[in-house]
Amino acid sequence: MNQNKPPQGQQINIELGEKEAEGIYSNLAIITHSPAEFIIDFTRIVPGVPKAKVLSRIITTPQHAKMLMKALKDNIEKFEARFGEIKMEMPVDQHFGFVPPKGPEKVN
Repeated sequence: MNQNKPPQGQQINIELGEKEAEGIYSNLAIITHSPAEFIIDFTRIVPGVPKAKVLSRIITTPQHAKMLMKALKDNIEKFEARFGEIKMEMPVDQHFGFVPPKGPEKVN
């Protein structure tokens, strides 16, 4: 059985409040973990502002964190199939935001 879907016949009603529907822009996530949970803090770094405030904190189990990772991977693959590859190149002088994983260097 797929763990991401409720059993047949069971429907989940999800309510989205007006404030939550607006969303929060984040360009930095800080992830920490313990043996029992993963904590993801979302914040926004703005050039010239030396301080950032956590805008949202998600606390979840390791199992749900792994399910989230797989769901994100699946959705990124679908996005790229439709709109093209998401480029991971960052401006050289940008020292804030999500940091892409280091990969093999390009040789010209």
